[in-house]
Amino acid sequence: MSDVTDEPLHVIETYFECCGFDHTFLQGGTSVYLWNLSRAFARKGHRVSIVTPAHGRLDDLRRRYTVEDLPYEDRYTLPLVLDPEVWRGFPAEVSVELRTTAHRIRKEGVDLYFLSNDYLDRLPDTFYPPYSAKGRDLTFFKPLVFQVDSVRFLRGWFGDERAIVHAHEPYYHYLLPPTLSGDPLKSVVTTVQSNMPITKKVYGPEVRRLLDLLGAPPLPDEEPPPPAGEREAQRQYQTRTHLHYEYPPDHLTVYGLVADHSDAIDFLCPGQRDFYNGFRDTPFEDLFAALPVSRTVRRNAHKQFVGGCAISDSWLAPDPDAVDRDAVLSGLGLEPSLPTFFHNARYAVHHKGQVELVRAIDRVLTDGLAANFVLRCITGTGIDDPYFHDVAERHKGRVHLEWERVDESRVFDYAASADFCVFPSKFEMDTFLIAQGEAMACGAVPVATAQWGMAHFRHADEGATRTGFSVNRSFAEDDALLVDGLADRFRQAVRLFHDRPDEYRALSARARQVARGFTWDHCADLHLEVFRDLWHGVASEPAADTALRHGWFDTLPPRIWQERPQEVLDAAVETGDLAAAERLGPLTGALALRFFDAAWARADFAVCEEVAGRWPDAIPPERVARLGDRCVPHGEGLRYRLAHAERVELVVPGLREPGGRAEAEITEWPRGAAGEFVGAAPPVGSAAQLLLTLSNGRISWDEVRHG
Repeated sequence: MSDVTDEPLHVIETYFECCGFDHTFLQGGTSVYLWNLSRAFARKGHRVSIVTPAHGRLDDLRRRYTVEDLPYEDRYTLPLVLDPEVWRGFPAEVSVELRTTAHRIRKEGVDLYFLSNDYLDRLPDTFYPPYSAKGRDLTFFKPLVFQVDSVRFLRGWFGDERAIVHAHEPYYHYLLPPTLSGDPLKSVVTTVQSNMPITKKVYGPEVRRLLDLLGAPPLPDEEPPPPAGEREAQRQYQTRTHLHYEYPPDHLTVYGLVADHSDAIDFLCPGQRDFYNGFRDTPFEDLFAALPVSRTVRRNAHKQFVGGCAISDSWLAPDPDAVDRDAVLSGLGLEPSLPTFFHNARYAVHHKGQVELVRAIDRVLTDGLAANFVLRCITGTGIDDPYFHDVAERHKGRVHLEWERVDESRVFDYAASADFCVFPSKFEMDTFLIAQGEAMACGAVPVATAQWGMAHFRHADEGATRTGFSVNRSFAEDDALLVDGLADRFRQAVRLFHDRPDEYRALSARARQVARGFTWDHCADLHLEVFRDLWHGVASEPAADTALRHGWFDTLPPRIWQERPQEVLDAAVETGDLAAAERLGPLTGALALRFFDAAWARADFAVCEEVAGRWPDAIPPERVARLGDRCVPHGEGLRYRLAHAERVELVVPGLREPGGRAEAEITEWPRGAAGEFVGAAPPVGSAAQLLLTLSNGRISWDEVRHG
């Protein structure tokens, strides 16, 4: 690491929406993140610039701020190469004549640069083009226009200046790293803001044409994916996971464009980084390991760092204990003497687990649980699911449901009046999850899914560091297992509140302490440590710890094998890599049994079978028999037996249409005795697989055995 800590840097933040300085412009959490981080950099004495579109709101800005019209004018022709499979009826290429101007506001030590042209000024109310515009309205390309304009502005306005260009969300800046990678004065840091599918792709001819316009070197061809037909059941299932979608061969992977060409890759929390590296314990894990993007991740792992995220100073400053709980809850028609649960998120029923949340609330209140639930599911158009309104009406006096945007002080009052906060987010689509931290900072004990991207809040910890209650991760829509888990935790939480008040107060104090440790000054320090090294040309260290966590033994530096053999062996057992273990020495019978049992717990039966075949004397016969007996004929169907399975689903791939589309048929097998499931057998040779959900939340694939 560099020893120079006090030299001021120039940090240029750039994103499609950097309007967190003004709540009337605010669209999403990334904007809040950017403004808070930028101010923290400025407070530490660094020069900070923000580059963002004006979004047609310059007149609004002029009414409230001093806006400088800069001596910058950029006239150019933008070529848009259109995918003929999407843009039917449009020409193959559209030439767009643009005139871009730049305008500046100086606020709290930060220079905000707003770019304006015909495209960037569209959609002044929503900023973002609706997905429905794709293939219909060229306004869909507004974010892409901003990418080109931001590169041209960076070169035109800051061209001869040394700077760290900090870009956000790969889908909104994938042109910047390959274009700026050859500039000795600019270091590019990409931040993975959300868990957008790592395999997301964009139309290759369009990207190559724009990179050529911007003077970037030609891109090499992408490594092809596995042949069609391989892992067909897994591939067709992924659309349900929100983790992976398939694209035609003429498309380019967004993560590859940013990872291969950026100087550093920034994540919001350790769990988000580790999840994005391997997708462990998810339905996507096996398929991901077979895709070229997994190798992209490995070769760029040394660039990764956790820059963090934080809770805003405006939320941490007020005293939650000063809020009049009785007045707040009675004002909502609730009984203040009852334990109160609080949920605060945008209305996104699958992403936020809100369907399962409302089902669990309905269940426990119908069963007589005495508790309040304050539900904020924020949407500008109202909640369209009648079941939400039905539950709120049937349990009036116990459930308060609202969806309007309100002043932050009101949300603070809700959080400060709550005893528990509930965040059953799914699909690992939440990363830091500021809303959970805000509620915990007020002392609300969390009840939340054990998502890796939320692990820093410690609700899934065991022992003295635990802050609350966790439920297993979920990668299914309308997930009955998640409903069961939430209902169970609500009952546990209420019992704790009444029967063990000292323990509840300890959890509440710990939740408050943990959440209040996430400050923007600390977040800025984590970033600046990396930025300084880039500024001074300090090379990144090989990612040995990352390789151990994920079982990337082929990337481990040679010295690690010699200096940390026990850690390597433990990682090999954890990931089922027999070859890595044997590189350290011959396997003993005891170690072979350890491999077998660890693989059995993961439902990694290929490793179990290899161990049983190579070290037959080391594995007790009853374990081997259990391995062979897990899937056998039963009447006219099949019986599957695995004690630690909670759900078994049969996934039968469908026939692919000429356009490459296919939809799997998924059937959940009924559960009989504990760990025993029975279902109809698929046709022999159908490439069907079984999808297992284990009691610890891990999801794994197994083969179908007809006999």
